[in-house]
Amino acid sequence: MARSGVRGEGARPRVRQADDLGWDDSLYDESGDPTDGGGASGGRGGDAAGEGSGSTSRDSGPASRESGSSGTGGDSADGRGAGRDGRPVDKDGDDASAEPRGQGRHGGGGGRRRGGVDGGHPRRRRRILRWSASVLALLILGTAGAGYLYYQHLNDNIKKDDLNLGDEKDRAAKSKANAAGQTPLNILLIGSDARDTKENQSLGGAKETFGGTPLADVQMLLHLSADRSNMSVISMPRDTLLKMPKCTDPDTKKVYPATVGLVMTNTSLGRGGPGCTVATWEKLTKIHIDHFMKIDFSGVVSMADAIGGVPVCVDANVYSKDSQGHGSGLKLKKGTTPVKGTQALAWLRTRYGFEDNTDIGRTKAQHQYMNSMVRQLRENATISNPGKLRSLAETATKALTVDKGLGSVLKLYDLGNELKKVEPKRITMTTMPWQWAVSDSNRVEPKPVEAEQLFRLVREDIALDGKDKKKTATAVKASTDPAAADDQIGVTVQNGTRTAALGPVGGRARTVSQLLVGKGFTKAEADTSAATAEETTVIRYPSADLQGDAQAVAKALGVPLSAVKKSTDVSGVTLVVGADWREGTSYKAKAQDNTTPESADVLNGAKTDACMHVNKDYTWS
Repeated sequence: MARSGVRGEGARPRVRQADDLGWDDSLYDESGDPTDGGGASGGRGGDAAGEGSGSTSRDSGPASRESGSSGTGGDSADGRGAGRDGRPVDKDGDDASAEPRGQGRHGGGGGRRRGGVDGGHPRRRRRILRWSASVLALLILGTAGAGYLYYQHLNDNIKKDDLNLGDEKDRAAKSKANAAGQTPLNILLIGSDARDTKENQSLGGAKETFGGTPLADVQMLLHLSADRSNMSVISMPRDTLLKMPKCTDPDTKKVYPATVGLVMTNTSLGRGGPGCTVATWEKLTKIHIDHFMKIDFSGVVSMADAIGGVPVCVDANVYSKDSQGHGSGLKLKKGTTPVKGTQALAWLRTRYGFEDNTDIGRTKAQHQYMNSMVRQLRENATISNPGKLRSLAETATKALTVDKGLGSVLKLYDLGNELKKVEPKRITMTTMPWQWAVSDSNRVEPKPVEAEQLFRLVREDIALDGKDKKKTATAVKASTDPAAADDQIGVTVQNGTRTAALGPVGGRARTVSQLLVGKGFTKAEADTSAATAEETTVIRYPSADLQGDAQAVAKALGVPLSAVKKSTDVSGVTLVVGADWREGTSYKAKAQDNTTPESADVLNGAKTDACMHVNKDYTWS
């Protein structure tokens, strides 16, 4: 079932500085024959079948902005999505694959990349290329080798933006320190399709979208464990539908209200900047995000050139192009091939040709590529030319926007040193568990129980590879604020027994509220609104002065204190009866499952035999 990204809530031009580079959207919008190149390599790319001028379709709801460029190959365009059979469809679901589409966004080849200058420190240069966890670390460690005299110039290249544009109530609690006082780091990697400079225009074409509202078409959360022993990555499909929090643009002070309905996750970037994408992730996952990095994808391609190519594998001959113009133009023989330049770009943007021709398959290909690049950098530190390193540093820092807490080369260098402590075998790449959206069969939404389990593992700093040393459970301390008398504690009881497979248990909130009344909590009341889905029973409270009251309710019911959570989503002590308590009047906490859901599609960073499955309709002999 193929899908295509869309633009939601209309479009608003976001004018930034002329050198504010976005991410090359070719990661998702397959554009042109990569062998023709683009950017530094020259040539043309396309996101459409045939030649012509592109167009952009905008509805009152989400609409597609996948326009093409002169040349052949590409994704669906002109406001069309893609059907589950891999063929593009218009908003009414009709086949639109044969319609000509116009000038698009993506060219091939060259682009921005990152590195450092000679500076007379060969050991430092080697350190630059010794390790990288992902695209993020590739950029960080490249800059880390910059010489002192070049330092301030590179600092000036780096663009900075606010970390979180959401309301305080939507923000996640900060990560807790472990027994040694160490805290984990969560960094959101954002890829923008912005066409706000001549450089990005030359890579992507699409003149009619110049200066338009950007989309966050790549979103990956990188979690570095508190003890720096492991790293976990969660990718969110760009087609994910979710609710967005209220965001305020830090430049114009324009307020974007919280959405009532579901919208595409990639539209968050157009609601004030990357800080709204951060706010959206925090509201969904309840994971506190420490930093973000918005980068230009072409820098990774340049790094592939610098290290002599990144080995990738396909299980059959693949040619990503068909008679309707779909495809990136990637052409590889069965087996392992080192890709670089425009070929590397084509690999990362290929959808038609991998698995079921969807963005999910494309995410797997990106994971394979990044893991392979990590290994290459560790094994082959080959960049020693001072001029090349200087060029890498220059282009990479110009392509980078970070939060103000990361706004210097020194801070990026320090972060790079933290990241390189993790061995590839302890890097785990995952995709957020998803299911087809009820409201739109060409979109996805988080799979309630399994996505929440993945998010919880990251929140609790549990390694996704299952190789953590056995951790001793930390006892939850009783509140220092004494609880009120039982009959003075107001408690709202909600029914959260609905699951993905089972409907809610009728009257469950009323049953448990009556149980509390019988135990002396005479102000307990059932909330008769629609049942929700909560995997485990939880008691929430809004402020510190109600923590003791919430813990008193937990003790009366036999609910562990670890299930008592502070949350600004509630106005008073609120008990949500979860799917783990669908019957009876005695709560029995089940053993917690700390395994990574199978649906997260795990790929280990040290797996050298990973191979993309080629769709039978895109093979050649």
